[in-house]
Amino acid sequence: MAEDIKILNGEEYVGEIKGGLRPTMRLTVMGIVHKHAKRMVLAVACQSEEDREGDVGLQVTVSFGEKAVLRNARLEGKWGPSENALSYFPFTAGEPFKMEIMCEHQQFRILVDGQPLCGFAHRLKHLASLNALRIMGDLEITKVA
Repeated sequence: MAEDIKILNGEEYVGEIKGGLRPTMRLTVMGIVHKHAKRMVLAVACQSEEDREGDVGLQVTVSFGEKAVLRNARLEGKWGPSENALSYFPFTAGEPFKMEIMCEHQQFRILVDGQPLCGFAHRLKHLASLNALRIMGDLEITKVA
């Protein structure tokens, strides 16, 4: 999935995770937060041509106004409880960032600029069904790997 990309306002990036997600895999997103950013969303999802509302193993929603990073999952069409505990807020308007989503056996681990941000326990047990990375919001994506 390593790609250099330019995604601007309002566009959605969808990248294929070939063979689906599995433990030890790392997804890396590099980008620049817009100067007047409100939010950005990254989702590791099951995606097929006919099913845009499929399961989501991890959705990370960054809310700049609230300085919050919400994590959630959607299973069989239903969102579970959101998690939002953070020790710090790592994003700055107008600044570049590097987010890494590391898939471990029991959880996703999220790092920003090399620093641990949070974890999210797997709610979807069949990780290989997660075959798409979707990104949208107030950012310019510079690289996905």
